Amino acid sequence: MHRPNATPESRPDPRHAGASMAVQTDAWALVRLDAPAAAAVAAVGRKELPRGLAAVLELSKPRITRLVTLTAAVGFILAIAGQRSDLASMAIWLTALGCIVGTALSASGANSLNQWWEHRRDALMPRTSARPIPTGRLRADHALYAGVLFSIAGVTMLAWLCGPAAASVSLVTILVYVLMYTPMKPVTPLSTLVGAVPGALPPLIGWCAGRTLETEFASFASLAEWGGWSLFGLMFVWQIPHFLAIAWMYRDDYAQGGFKMLPIFDRTGHLTSFMVAAWAVLLVPATVAPAFAMPDRLGLVYVAAASFTSMIFLAATVQLMLERTRVRARAVFIGSIIHLPLLLLFMVGEVIVRALIR
Repeated sequence: MHRPNATPESRPDPRHAGASMAVQTDAWALVRLDAPAAAAVAAVGRKELPRGLAAVLELSKPRITRLVTLTAAVGFILAIAGQRSDLASMAIWLTALGCIVGTALSASGANSLNQWWEHRRDALMPRTSARPIPTGRLRADHALYAGVLFSIAGVTMLAWLCGPAAASVSLVTILVYVLMYTPMKPVTPLSTLVGAVPGALPPLIGWCAGRTLETEFASFASLAEWGGWSLFGLMFVWQIPHFLAIAWMYRDDYAQGGFKMLPIFDRTGHLTSFMVAAWAVLLVPATVAPAFAMPDRLGLVYVAAASFTSMIFLAATVQLMLERTRVRARAVFIGSIIHLPLLLLFMVGEVIVRALIR
């Protein structure tokens, strides 16, 4: 589950844009490290855990899972903002807990199933060969069981505490990620577009969970509201230049693993850099769209901040068009993992300030 794909695990993973406020420190650390060093850092963080538990935790891609959970939490906050005054009520806190834990479990399940599906290809690529299954730290069938259990637990918790709409979106996220995106990757570069769908759905999980407090667990009406879909659109568009920058940086790895990424076919980088810049242009209206979809929650402060950061990111993508190098692709990648956390921070910040001054 995307992640919203995404910071990389031991190295950048194109399925997810794994950067967030909580994840940003991890992302910056990994940007500065090569694969063996990054693996060593991760190992230090897991050294106190039993071997099998540490492998299962790594299987879930915790950094990506944190991003997914964060974007769902942002969707939840925006959904309840300005709608209720009893923010200390048990119902809100239980729903918030269900949203966070349920989304995290669902994301862990999708990530685990993805690694189970791709473990043979992972073994062929230097950047993924240190994952639990290729190294023999976890059996493939155990990874499958863990992925299924995580997924069932996540969807069940969402259904129990957050309502059927949030649970349904989570289930769709898992299914699209595992059964559509994952098998498409060795077949066509269009898998990047498909993979952006599950990466963009977590904010909608949070939105549905928050709106369920108003609809008393009985309606899918939240899925017809523009607020949630504006968050989906933002996450969807953001992922494409992020993914393509990673694919450019690690195109030889992906070719070795048998994945069909656009930069593998576009050796000069002309088409890839153009697509990165084109999607960055689309990202400008996508970042301000939530303010128009939720004018009672977001206003000029967010619009100004989103426009400014989007234009800076766009400038980085134009540089990639002019100078098609790994250094420029890396700059786009780093820019993307700064851009998204800033957008989410300004969103939540304005919502909180508005709530305090009411």
